[in-house]
Amino acid sequence: MKRAGVAIVGAGPAGLMAAEALAGRGVAVAVFEGMPSVGRKFLMAGKGGMNITHAEPMDAFLSRYGKARGRLEPLLAAFGPQQLRAWMDELGIASFVGSSGRVFPAGMKAAPLLRAWLHRLRAAGVSFYVRHRWQGWDSDGRLVFCAPAGEIRVEPQATVLALGGASWARLGSDGAWVAYLQARTVEVAPHRPANCGFDVAWTPFFRERFAGAPVKPVVAEFAGVSKQGEFNITAQGVEGGLIYSFSAALRDALEGGGPALLHLDLVPGRDEAVLGAELARPRGRDSLANHLRRRAGINGVKAALLRECVDPQRLGDAAYLARLLKHLPLPLVATRPLEEAISTAGGVAFAELDDRLMLRRWPGVFCAGEMLDWEAPTGGYLLTACLASGRGAGLGAADWL
Repeated sequence: MKRAGVAIVGAGPAGLMAAEALAGRGVAVAVFEGMPSVGRKFLMAGKGGMNITHAEPMDAFLSRYGKARGRLEPLLAAFGPQQLRAWMDELGIASFVGSSGRVFPAGMKAAPLLRAWLHRLRAAGVSFYVRHRWQGWDSDGRLVFCAPAGEIRVEPQATVLALGGASWARLGSDGAWVAYLQARTVEVAPHRPANCGFDVAWTPFFRERFAGAPVKPVVAEFAGVSKQGEFNITAQGVEGGLIYSFSAALRDALEGGGPALLHLDLVPGRDEAVLGAELARPRGRDSLANHLRRRAGINGVKAALLRECVDPQRLGDAAYLARLLKHLPLPLVATRPLEEAISTAGGVAFAELDDRLMLRRWPGVFCAGEMLDWEAPTGGYLLTACLASGRGAGLGAADWL
């Protein structure tokens, strides 16, 4: 059996930030990670360019957290985008704001930031134990781990759980912890995909010809909300940034048994009446495809989408065609599986936690990061809240001790 002042279970951004909040406070801090190395999902998130936070005004930033805003707001007020950038700067990693307001580290990579962070944590006395997979508690309340040398039990003064959601199991976030908390009568909301793709009933021709094709620029509308961006066609349906920004509302609509009909404006900035007049001009010997290309700038995957989603018999009607180009209905039939989602909704209910993120019925046990019941779109919001809640849980544990 090992003794530890504070055991942090999970070495993602929330767990590492909890360790930082506790380091140097006269208490031993041990971080346990089931994978062979730490921060695996953090590094994966940085592969395409580490978008760590967002520089928009704070009220707009907080609005991205929906129903969980009230619980996350105090944590983000203490460690929000500005504080996060200052923290990066202390680690020697400069940051910059992109044209869309997204914040990136200089170099766009996660690895230099993680290396500098781990160096500081180790210098502060934090211990790391990899390949230690948590198995819950034993009958005496000790943490049980499956480790390379066999089963070990740890009896800490306090525990911070930062085990992630239930997507990306290959990186360590598999949701196995749910059963351990439910066994202790902790309410855990069911996990659901967030920032996910959706299935569409493509025809075989469209699927084979256009899987992988980007659709841009385009404006999407659902439930009265419109956003411009781009997305990708997949063999199963659609995915990408624009789709992810609607994923919570679309998922909820499907779960409620209602339709999830996304409307697409394939020609942003073009007036429908003017477009109709252009399309009403005589075609001469032009095919419909050439006519669409010349008069509306529509070809390739956009032209194929038009044919895929509507009655081809009516495409000769210029006014109808113009209307479709501005309001093309795209029926989504299901979310993609949980394991494919970028993140998950669901997790430990906030009602189970006090303001320090400690479980009310299990004093000394704190929860942080994506294992809490909240969700947010991509764009730096996920990482910021994981870091802020990890810091909050670490400070909460220090205060409790």
